[in-house]
Amino acid sequence: MKVSGLLGSVALPLVALALVTPVLAQSTGTEKTEETVVVTGTRGSKGGLIKAESVPKTRSTVDQKYLKTQSAGQSFLQMINLMPGVNFTNNDPYGSSGGNIRMRGFDGNRISLTSDGMPLNDTGNYAIFSNQLLDPEIIARTTVNVGTTDVDSPTASATGGTVNSNTRKPDDELTFRGTGSFGSFDYARGFASIDTGHLGEGGPTAFLTGSYQKYDKFKGPGELKKTQYNGRIYQELGDNGDFVAIAFHYNENRNNSYRNLSQFRPAALAAGIGAPSLIGEIGFYGYDYDYLPTCTRAAATPGVADNDGATIQATNAAYLSANDNPINPASCTNYYNLRINPSNTGNVRAQSSFTLADGLTLTVDPSYQYVKATGGSVGFTQSESDGKLRGRNAAGTGFAAAGVDLNGDGDVLDTVRVNSPSLTNTNRYGVTSSLIWEIDEHNTLRAAYTLDYGRHRQTGANAFIAANGDTLQVFGGADGNTIKGADGSVLRFRDRFSIAALNQFAVSYNGSFMDDKLKIALGLRLPFFQRDLNQYCYTQDGTSTALCTTEVPNAPLANGNVTFVGRGTTQYVPPFSTTVKYDAVLPNVGISYEFAENTIVYASFAQGLSAPRTDSLYTIRRNATTGAIDLTSVAPEKTDSYDLGLRYQGSDLTLSSALWMTNYDNRIVNAFDDLLGIFVDRNVGSVKMWGFDAEVGIQPAEGLTIYASASYIHSELQNNIALSATTSLRTKGKTLVETPDWTFSMRAQYEVNGFTFGLQGKYVGDRWATDVNDEISPAYTVVDADIRYDFASMGHEGTYIQFNVINLFDKDYLGSISSQTNAKTVDVSNTATPVLRAGTAPTYAIGAPRTFQVSVGFQF
Repeated sequence: MKVSGLLGSVALPLVALALVTPVLAQSTGTEKTEETVVVTGTRGSKGGLIKAESVPKTRSTVDQKYLKTQSAGQSFLQMINLMPGVNFTNNDPYGSSGGNIRMRGFDGNRISLTSDGMPLNDTGNYAIFSNQLLDPEIIARTTVNVGTTDVDSPTASATGGTVNSNTRKPDDELTFRGTGSFGSFDYARGFASIDTGHLGEGGPTAFLTGSYQKYDKFKGPGELKKTQYNGRIYQELGDNGDFVAIAFHYNENRNNSYRNLSQFRPAALAAGIGAPSLIGEIGFYGYDYDYLPTCTRAAATPGVADNDGATIQATNAAYLSANDNPINPASCTNYYNLRINPSNTGNVRAQSSFTLADGLTLTVDPSYQYVKATGGSVGFTQSESDGKLRGRNAAGTGFAAAGVDLNGDGDVLDTVRVNSPSLTNTNRYGVTSSLIWEIDEHNTLRAAYTLDYGRHRQTGANAFIAANGDTLQVFGGADGNTIKGADGSVLRFRDRFSIAALNQFAVSYNGSFMDDKLKIALGLRLPFFQRDLNQYCYTQDGTSTALCTTEVPNAPLANGNVTFVGRGTTQYVPPFSTTVKYDAVLPNVGISYEFAENTIVYASFAQGLSAPRTDSLYTIRRNATTGAIDLTSVAPEKTDSYDLGLRYQGSDLTLSSALWMTNYDNRIVNAFDDLLGIFVDRNVGSVKMWGFDAEVGIQPAEGLTIYASASYIHSELQNNIALSATTSLRTKGKTLVETPDWTFSMRAQYEVNGFTFGLQGKYVGDRWATDVNDEISPAYTVVDADIRYDFASMGHEGTYIQFNVINLFDKDYLGSISSQTNAKTVDVSNTATPVLRAGTAPTYAIGAPRTFQVSVGFQF
């Protein structure tokens, strides 16, 4: 079939529409179910970026053919960035600093991220940590389901779709592989693997891999280190597709953090340096500004009130704020070696399929995960005479002492800087299982059960720091060296324990009719989600701010709240335990019809539920009328998602497109708080969104493949955000933050005589940084290039040399956004009398500059 003819009759109308292509299943059960509806006679992928699919949902796939062209060690979320509807902002060129993904306007917390069907989103706030994912060398494919989930998706949060990586199978023969990579910013990485082949005749196959990388930050002082180990053992059970597989993963990150910066504001030009609050850090310092290389601490002087938060020089023309001036002890809050982000994560996951009888299959995928990580360390200052350190005397009638000497100068007069990491420790157990009945070759029924049970411990134990400001333990007080009060209690800024338990049932039917031209998929997902909350500290009424102390409170107030000596009239809710539950009945329906050869139209509808995050539920308020404790911002987010798509899947051309619409209730926006090192939520109410996605893969000539995608998103907030009974933010009619209207991607790849030449680019449109749309992040385009030579023609299969350039044209741009409600002062009054609300500047991760990498790989 001629490409030129197709372009005239099919391609051009479809490019005006849009899409996203198929993914293979998340779980073994979904993959087994969907095996019966894969298009027959489908062609291979175009450059590893687009595959044919007949599942009546909007999906896309990348496989190892594309993954291996990208820079070594990169997060696979960066590698799906060319897909329509997907926008990933990487926080550094090599992926170890994490990043932020959005799909059709949904942030990562609203996307189900899985590895071999095992959920990876944090159990507490659903966050995605892209720097802790599998090494790309062991990934067979990464699949994206945009807008909807699978019927057995193991999630209480995914309203925006799914992303799943599938681990490759071990080789059938004994094989050794290795890769050495070097690049800009003193980058060095080594990767090695061994595949055992069959262990005995008909026995299992296995592989074991390890990698280590280290490099300097591209701006500011500090470095990033990552160590990872993976393994998998795979045993086929007969010749009917049954198998058992067990895999493990362990990852350590030791990172100095990058500093997010506020943007230059044009209004500051007229204001000048005399009004520095109007001048963003980027406008004042430039894109390369970062955390400070030195920390000046107050000298420990007996009998003197030393202060690590002091401002010796209040103003200086060279610095935007006192906290940027290294002379000031206050600036140590921005010292680079206090801004670290360590993590230890690991998991064991299994997949299995068993034929119980003719046409009856059982799949079981159990898993265990461990997490020890901080959202980032922060150097808070602590008064030696604070009530938290004075503690409670043995009689329980007052303070135990006048304070605790933290700097060793013999007095308790001082304010001393300490390490205050936001530590999370999680133990998580799960299983996804399905019983599949293939009634005949055209009809399949399935019943599924999912358990996801996470024990989520959040602490903030303070620890001492070195004289130069360095952290002594990467996880703070959790590694020992804790700071204790006079009564022996641990000094901490948060202390809580939660259990997140998802029990989910699902049923589905897949049918094909009219010689397999008509396919129907009907599903029903029933999640039952429960959070057990245990707050071991006092909570400031109306906030999530915790006061972790053993000091004796004053007599309870009439409403049950308490106050403390030395803390004024501020009211605190005593420690509490409670349970919240959420459930829903979520239909998932799709239909497709092949109305012409290789041409399919499809439609789908799905409802989604996202239960509130742990951090949201610890924001509490005492009800003034009933005296009961109200959990604020607890309404679950619900969505109705609709897709209408068209696909063409030929030998030289694969094209897919979709029109879509999503309606939200109780939309929650999540942003990272740089000061606290945690994510903060805000509810923006109902949101309506619609748009289109499109992708096309063409092979116009031997060895040449071209891939392109395009997406458009229109979003509109339906409500003003109420701040009180008489005030609200004017957000009705505004656009959702961090959501570009247009994105375009393209990759051209040419293979000849062992060489592979690749050139790819991504355009991201303007993104609003505030709910009221008073600050914008400008559009940008980033282009990457790669060249690879494989020595297979010389008899050295798997041996190659590769050269990658990231951000080829060295474009300055803003990546991830820590958004705010409003950047400028705005009137929030609901009456004729103005009420002004001050703005808070959004901050931005700076996009990585031009980066070079060379990799040499071998296999034998």
